[in-house]
Amino acid sequence: MSDIGVSQDGFVATVEMRRPPHNFFDNELIAEIGEAFERLDAEPQCRAIVLAAEGRSFCAGADFSKRMETGTVAEGSRSGAGRHLYKEAIRLFRTRTPIVAAVHGAAVGGGLGLALVADFRVTCQEARFSANFNRLGFHPGFGLTATLPRLVGAQQAALMFYTGRRIPGDEAVRIGLAEMLVPLSEVRSAAQALALEIAQSAPLAVQSTRETVRRGLCDAIEAATERELVEQDWLRRTDDFAEGVKAMADRRLPDFQGH
Repeated sequence: MSDIGVSQDGFVATVEMRRPPHNFFDNELIAEIGEAFERLDAEPQCRAIVLAAEGRSFCAGADFSKRMETGTVAEGSRSGAGRHLYKEAIRLFRTRTPIVAAVHGAAVGGGLGLALVADFRVTCQEARFSANFNRLGFHPGFGLTATLPRLVGAQQAALMFYTGRRIPGDEAVRIGLAEMLVPLSEVRSAAQALALEIAQSAPLAVQSTRETVRRGLCDAIEAATERELVEQDWLRRTDDFAEGVKAMADRRLPDFQGH
């Protein structure tokens, strides 16, 4: 694995993204994280996982310099496309070991989707959470249309989607997007402490309870990604999407024309 690191201390494993400074993801990075989670699922001595990152950002979203493999999840399954983005993402949601995300910086777009794979999020005031898809002329993805409303409610999720606003750490905790707010320097250690607290409970009981609490979630996310991909496919071909990506690169407000 070239883009992540995996370590373990007692019953707690840490999976670290290593694409600093912003940890932009592509199909390969998500596949590597999925493989790491699945290996840790099969490790009896691992009872909780911390998902963390090097650099300034937790994950600032997709690498738009690369063309993601898309199409429907069903098509990806039929073709055996092992690097289909949302097929890889669903692997993350289907793993059994509890996950704590250490969100020390930006979690933007698909990076927010990745943070929401976790059961819990530990963050800091400096972090920024943003579902910025509409600001790019794009449709939300990574299952966020299923996961975000589940955490913050339909109204707050719609507000985040329509505006693309950046939510700081304290507001993220207030609206239920994250569970713990700590100083920046303590984000990873606090996430590891929470993971250890989970690991001190009976592992079979935790996994059983987790499965009950999350019952139906993976199926809902898989259905959501089907819809997300269909909408992303046609929006990707619009002038507005090209303008949104260019405006982001130029660090200016986009001039959308509605076509």
